[in-house]
Amino acid sequence: MFGKRGSDSGNRTIPEPRPASAAQPAGVAERPAAPATPSKPAEQPRRVVEAPPLAAEPKKAPRERSEGYYDTKSQVFSALIDTIDLSQLAKLEPDSAREEIRDIVNDIIAIKNFAMSISEQEELLEDICNDVLGYGPLEPLLARDDIADIMVNGSKHVYIEVNGKVEQTGIRFRDNQQLLNICQRIVSQVGRRVDESSPICDARLPDGSRVNVIAPPLAIDGTALTIRKFKKDKLTLDQLVKFGAISPEGAEVLKIIGRVRCNVVISGGTGSGKTTLLNCLTNYIDRDERIITCEDSAELQLQQPHVVRLETRPPNLEGEGEITMRDLVKNCLRMRPERIIVGEVRGPEVFDLLQAMNTGHDGSMGTIHSNSPRECLNRIESMIAMGGYTLPQKTVREIVVGSVDVIIQAARLRDGSRRITHITEVLGMEGDVIITQDVVLYNIQGEDQNGRLIGKHVSTGVGRPKFWERARYYNEESRLANALEAMEKQAG
Repeated sequence: MFGKRGSDSGNRTIPEPRPASAAQPAGVAERPAAPATPSKPAEQPRRVVEAPPLAAEPKKAPRERSEGYYDTKSQVFSALIDTIDLSQLAKLEPDSAREEIRDIVNDIIAIKNFAMSISEQEELLEDICNDVLGYGPLEPLLARDDIADIMVNGSKHVYIEVNGKVEQTGIRFRDNQQLLNICQRIVSQVGRRVDESSPICDARLPDGSRVNVIAPPLAIDGTALTIRKFKKDKLTLDQLVKFGAISPEGAEVLKIIGRVRCNVVISGGTGSGKTTLLNCLTNYIDRDERIITCEDSAELQLQQPHVVRLETRPPNLEGEGEITMRDLVKNCLRMRPERIIVGEVRGPEVFDLLQAMNTGHDGSMGTIHSNSPRECLNRIESMIAMGGYTLPQKTVREIVVGSVDVIIQAARLRDGSRRITHITEVLGMEGDVIITQDVVLYNIQGEDQNGRLIGKHVSTGVGRPKFWERARYYNEESRLANALEAMEKQAG
């Protein structure tokens, strides 16, 4: 199926070329002849050690060994590319393609007579399979569920974030070209491109993980790749309670807010967990509601059956065909939505979202970058001004007050932990000033011996928040009262 192998109809004919072993060093073109000498001995050690690569740690040692490993890998990889037929490889199932590549690489190692231990050979096999079929050196990092971010600064420096802290790994790419090739492979899967003419690109992985690529000439020291990983198991509010991001009573309040169709803005800094929190809140939307999501790159993972997902589109090579977030939000108003969810509000589309919120699409949600609920309101005003609207300031604030019911503030604290620090209501106007009211706050009380911050979610004593009537309409007022009362007792 690959190169000359295609005419051999499988491994059955491999022993025939045994006499040709002397001519084999001439190159990989004679690949089928190689298995004759090492066929059985090479296969057995490979089977014996197939389990260890599942562990992440043993892979690090060979990576940090020396340049010799990368030289060998480069030679084997080049020989492999000369040997296989990539068009035929693409037709195979991933597992079959991986096995085929492993067989060919074993043969190449035997032909070229590389001196390698069994563990080195196994690592080389795994690395090359990842290069051809996956995302190369990124594969072991993507497989780990404890990593929140992967940051690649050129081919030689790869950093990860684990438990809120950034650390450098021993992983590296063969060269800058390999890194760029992998970036192009990632973005091409969602119909985007990254090259010298279009060096900045936002994309996503199949699991929804967010990807940003910035390539030379803008990135001076080689392509910079950033991946915000999503956990394989989708987080819920109950899991956030276990992590300490919110108290059980605070989570109950959030569930009610999601259920009773409050218009919600989730505010927070970079990496504070806004999208994760938005995903959690959408779990409490009724399953019979029609939801339309608008995102720059589709990351939200809604569980409801009636969901329409929309995604922006960058301009083509001629600079035409761009579809902005504002275009999507405007269009989804014509699609009979019951809830509109905007993944991230960055500009003038905030005005269209506010219009949607106060024209019958209750329960709409979005996220905004800001460091406090009050700053969130200021940013909304600024983004409306960026759209070129010449409305009086008071009119803009009246639109905001009429649209937004609740602001939920998420924060990443200095010890790396993520917490929901405010659940804040937008009450109304007093003169020209927007009045807000905190329902739940997170108070930092100190830190432990390991430098981890100690804090507590407390009620501010608001017995009947503004959304009480909305909770009563949905028959949730008793749950809301119990949650607030339990939180007050704990504070006392």
